[in-house]
Amino acid sequence: MGVRKLNPVTPGQRQQVVDDFSDITKEEPEKSLTITLKRTGGRNNQGRITAPHRGGGAKRKYRIIDFKRHDKIGMKAKVLSIEYDPYRSARIALLEYEDGERRYIIAPLGLQVGDEVVAGPDAPIRVGNALPLANIPEGIKIHNIELQPGKGGQIVRAAGSSATILAKEGDYAFVKLPSGEIRKIHLSCYATIGQVSNPDHDSIVLGKAGKMRWLGRRPHTRGVAMNPVDHPLGGGEGRGKGNRPPVSRTGVLAKGGKTRNPRKPSTKFIVQPRTKKKRGR
Repeated sequence: MGVRKLNPVTPGQRQQVVDDFSDITKEEPEKSLTITLKRTGGRNNQGRITAPHRGGGAKRKYRIIDFKRHDKIGMKAKVLSIEYDPYRSARIALLEYEDGERRYIIAPLGLQVGDEVVAGPDAPIRVGNALPLANIPEGIKIHNIELQPGKGGQIVRAAGSSATILAKEGDYAFVKLPSGEIRKIHLSCYATIGQVSNPDHDSIVLGKAGKMRWLGRRPHTRGVAMNPVDHPLGGGEGRGKGNRPPVSRTGVLAKGGKTRNPRKPSTKFIVQPRTKKKRGR
């Protein structure tokens, strides 16, 4: 697992840093666990572009991931392979349970082929096992955390990320998330032990515009280069940026402006807001 810098024999490889895929043990996905998702090109059900600069890209199959693991409580599963997933930055692990059923989970760092994992309140504290927050000690790295009991993991699923339980009080655990936010989560919510795999993902440098096209991203046009009808920052008799803050084409604040609704019901579970990152870091 890691990255490698290419020998620059072409201009596109001059700054390119690519994944070495050394942790991948199987190339083809499990056919029964893959489906084809319809592409939108950034358009909604009325055909209007709501997510600009989307389209094209290489063909890919969606791998069905088991974020819950609730119906396999106490049943051991063996890791058959560690695989690449084109829809996420982390690796995925193919499990085979004692009853013969196979499922994908997000692969934690350190999980290897042949290891055994299990989910349930009595599961040992070992990488890849899923337990309720009530049964996980403070200070242990966790990921794939539920926000509502039984709904399945929703947060801390990106490559290299992990959260930590700081304390437990009443029916809730105080969990520090990768953003620095401290949040109250119910003790009956499940989480998986360990850090998410592929921590070197943030070191990857695409190196050329063509690689962005392979990922389904079209050329990005600056708002200030558009006409007023196309973007809030458009128009003007020169290169003036106007006297308004930078926004998206729909008027959503960019460059660090707060866009969260303060009346959002889940705000009451936030004990400490996320730390603001300094520019250049």
